[in-house]
Amino acid sequence: MIAIIVRRIHLPYTVGLVVAGIGITLSHIEAGVVLTHDIIFDVILPPLLFEAALNIHWSELRRDALPVLTLAILGVVISAIVVAGGIASVLGWPLPSALVFGVLIAATDPVAVIAMFKDTGIKGRLRLLVESESLLNDGVAAVLFALVVGWAQATGEAATPMQVALALVLTTGGSILAGLACGGAAIAVAGRTSDHLVETALTMVAAYGSFLVAEHFGLSRVLATVSAGLLMGNLGVLGETEQGVLSSHGRDFVMAFWEFAAFIANSLIFLLIGLTVAGIPLDALGLPSILIIVMLVLVGRALTVYPLCLLFKRTPWAIPMQEQHILWWGGLRGALSLGLALALPPSLAWRNEIVIAAFGVVAFSVVVEGPTMPLLLRLLGFLSKRP
Repeated sequence: MIAIIVRRIHLPYTVGLVVAGIGITLSHIEAGVVLTHDIIFDVILPPLLFEAALNIHWSELRRDALPVLTLAILGVVISAIVVAGGIASVLGWPLPSALVFGVLIAATDPVAVIAMFKDTGIKGRLRLLVESESLLNDGVAAVLFALVVGWAQATGEAATPMQVALALVLTTGGSILAGLACGGAAIAVAGRTSDHLVETALTMVAAYGSFLVAEHFGLSRVLATVSAGLLMGNLGVLGETEQGVLSSHGRDFVMAFWEFAAFIANSLIFLLIGLTVAGIPLDALGLPSILIIVMLVLVGRALTVYPLCLLFKRTPWAIPMQEQHILWWGGLRGALSLGLALALPPSLAWRNEIVIAAFGVVAFSVVVEGPTMPLLLRLLGFLSKRP
C-alpha cells in the first residue's frame, strides 16, 4: 500500500516507509517487532548486499577500482577522524566514545545508497562509484570499529599503525576469500543441474552461507557476501551466452527472485527504522547537539570526497565535479550504522548517547538527504540522461 501511494505522489519509497513506521509508533499500535542488531545483520543485509553485487559487472568495477578503493579505505579513516575530533572538541565527548561513533558512522550504508538509486533509476559509472564504495568500505569500518571499541573499553593495549594495517589486510583478504569460496562452491554444484529452482536455492546458500562463514571466523560479513555475489553474478548470471554456468531460464529466475527479495528486505528495514526512531528519546541528547553531529558528518564526508577525487583530476579515473557532489550528498547512513551502534556493549561509556546520535544521523539521511537527491540529480542534469 505504501509503495502504491508514494509512487503516485512522487515520494521516495524509503521515506514513505519511515514515515509510516513513525506513524505506527506514535499511534501506539503494537507492531510486534523491533529493530535489533540480529535482524539487521542476519535477515536484512544478506539479500540486499547479494542482489546489489549480483548486478555489478567485474569489468566495470575493475576499471574504476583505484578511485573506489581510495574512497572506501582512506575515506572511512578521514571521515572518522573529522567526526570524532569535532564531537570531542565541540561537544566535549570523551575521545574514546567520540572515536567509536566516528568509526561506526564513517562508512556509507549500502542499504540506503542502493535504495536511493533504485528510486531514482540512475545507472552507469556514477551508480557504480557510489554503490561500490558503499559495498566495500564496510571492511575498513569493521576492523577499525573492533579496534576502537576494544580500546575504548581498555580491554587491551593500543594498536600500532602497523598492527591496524595488518589487521585490515587480513580481515579484508580473509573476507574476500570466504565469499569466493562459498560462491565458487555454489557455482560448481549449479553447473551440474539445469533446474532453475535448484540454481536459485544455491544462490541463497552462497548469500547466507558466506555471511555466516565470515561471522564464524570474525571477518567482514558484508565483504564476504559482496564477493560471493560478484563471483556468481559474473560467472553465472550476467552472461549473455548459453555457455553460462546457470541455465537461461535459471538466470532470469535468479535475477527476478533476488530483485523481489531485496524489495522485501528494503521494505522491512526502513519500516523498522521508522518504528524505532519514533521511540528513541532524541531530546535526551538535545536537538542542537544532534544538528551539530549531522553537520560534522556532512563535513567529514565532504573532506573525504573532494580532496580524494582531486587526486585523480588529471588521470583516466577523473571524477567530474557534478558526480563529486552526488558522492558527497549521496553518502547516506542507515541500517549498517544502526546495527553497529546497537551491537555496542552496555558497559561502554556514553553508549546511549552514541545510539541516539546514530539514529539522529540516520533520520537526517532518510528524511532529508534521500528525498532531496532526485532534485539534486535533476539540477545537475543526471535524470535527463537516464535511459
